[in-house]
This record gives sequence, structure tokens and C-alpha cells, in this order.
Amino acid sequence: MIELTIKTLFEDLKNLLKLKIINSDQGVDKKITEREIHRPGLALSGFVDVFTYNRIQIFGNTELSYLETLTPVKRELSIRKVLEFNLPCIIVTDNNCPSDDFIQIADERKITIMRSLYSTTHVSQILSRYLGKIFAPFTTQHGSLVDIYGIGVLITGRSGIGKSEIALDLVERGHRLVADDVVNLHRQSEILLLGSCTETLLHHMEIRGIGIIDVRSIFGVRSIRFQKRVEVDLRLVDWEEGKDYDRTGLEDKFVEYLGVKIPIIELPIFPGKNITVIAETIALNQLLKIYGKFTAKEFNERLIKKMQTNSNLKDYLFFDNE
Repeated sequence: MIELTIKTLFEDLKNLLKLKIINSDQGVDKKITEREIHRPGLALSGFVDVFTYNRIQIFGNTELSYLETLTPVKRELSIRKVLEFNLPCIIVTDNNCPSDDFIQIADERKITIMRSLYSTTHVSQILSRYLGKIFAPFTTQHGSLVDIYGIGVLITGRSGIGKSEIALDLVERGHRLVADDVVNLHRQSEILLLGSCTETLLHHMEIRGIGIIDVRSIFGVRSIRFQKRVEVDLRLVDWEEGKDYDRTGLEDKFVEYLGVKIPIIELPIFPGKNITVIAETIALNQLLKIYGKFTAKEFNERLIKKMQTNSNLKDYLFFDNE
């Protein structure tokens, strides 16, 4: 289970959002358990039946202006009504300053109040992205992740099959390493899977016969990146004599990571096969698909159309079936 404290959130975002704690810090060890944020809205008027109090509460100009319209007695009742719940924390935006009774009641309830110089919209956007990353579904995958022509290619396969060597060859050809050996996978949405490197490995690779190498130090800062969307799984498999491998590419195959489907290509390997060039071709072909060009399907449609005209197919039937 993810454990994010108010103190950690404050340290991570204090510079980005210009945050300052404006009351007692007794509540900084509270846990944040929800990735969504909330604005109290109707809860300030007393309607708390559907109040999602377990989320970070944002108080902007609207909320504080409303409280200022109330008499001191009604304002205190309104504040106590909301703060009687176990709120994680409150973030006040636009450099607003809550009233003294607001701060006093928050201290009594040990609820941390942070103030930001920025607008509610800006704070909400940054905070939502931060919480989305923290609470994103997460797993690890054994393999290498390389940015090839802007396509994130996850190279997988059995241990010792040559994943790191292929990734190293791709880096030498100008592509960018994201992670080797252990790839962190985060699901950012129903269709977005991000891969990144672990803090321990951090762009280091193990090459059998050489040992551990530092890719950034050897090839420069342009040879790495810290995260990349995973768009293709290149699965390396051992060549099996007599096995029927896909030769047309008409049927798309997919694999799921954290509920996100991505295309998978099983590539049989044997000595002398140039896997690096094939990996580049896979990435470029995926780019074509993104732009709506499916070569195998277009060729198949053209061939069927030619067959329907009863033309001589000798020039088209070029596949080696032996």
C-alpha cells in the first residue's frame, strides 16, 4: 500500500507550488490515501452527506470569500462543521490568508494548512499530476526499455538471451536507454503505460563478459532518458526448427501490463540475425501504424483485389514456403 505523508508531499512540492505551512505542524505525519483532490463547496453551507473528507481539500477564492460573508458565529460553525472530519490537509491558494478562527480550529483538529502563491487551477493541475504518479498502479518487468525513433520498445525474453546487448547496440546507434534489467511500469491511464528505471540501477547495464557499465558516462546525456511510454513489447524467443512463425503481420497480438494492452512481437533469434536493425524497423513500422498506415493489411487488400481481377499472380506470390 502506498504511504504518502503530508510532510513528504510538502517537501516534494514546496518549491514547485511555493508552499508554506501557516499553522501548527502537528498533522504533518498524517497519511494521504486518495489520489483525487476535493473542494469543500456545499460542505461549508452545512451539507456534508456526500462530503469526501478523506481527500486533500483545496480552499480557493470562492470558499474563503463565502466564509467572509458569514457572521463570526456562523463562520465558526461552518468551519467546525467541515473540520470535524479527519481531513488529511488543507491547501489555500492565491496566497490567501484564512481567518484566525479558521487557523485555530485547524490547530485543534491537528489539520495542516498550506498556502500557495498560485491559483486554484494551477495548484490543482500540479497536485493531480503528482498524486496520479504516486498512486499509479505499479509493477516491475525483467527486460530493457529503449526509446527508438520516439517509440518505447520493451525488450523482453528469457535470461541470457541478449536483451542488454541489443539495447547497448541500439544506444550506440543513437537511440536512448530508459532502463535495463529491471523496468518500472506505471499505469497512468487506461491506455497509457509508462516505463522508467530504478533508482539503484539508474542507466547502468550488465554486459556478460564485461560487467557493469555506466551508459550515461560512456555515451553521454543524450543516450538516456528517465521515462518513456511503453508502446511495443519485443519478445525475443529461441529459434525452433519447424515452428510456424508469423510471416505476414496481418494479425495483431497484444500483451497486458497492469490492464493496458500493448502490441507484442515475438522475434525468433539465431546467430547472425541482425536484431538491432529489426528492432529499429519494428519501431518505424509502429510509427506508421500510429499515422494510420498498416502495410501488411494494405498489401493483403491489394493482393485480394488483384486475385479478383483474375490476373496473373506469379509476380505477387513471392513468399518462400520451403
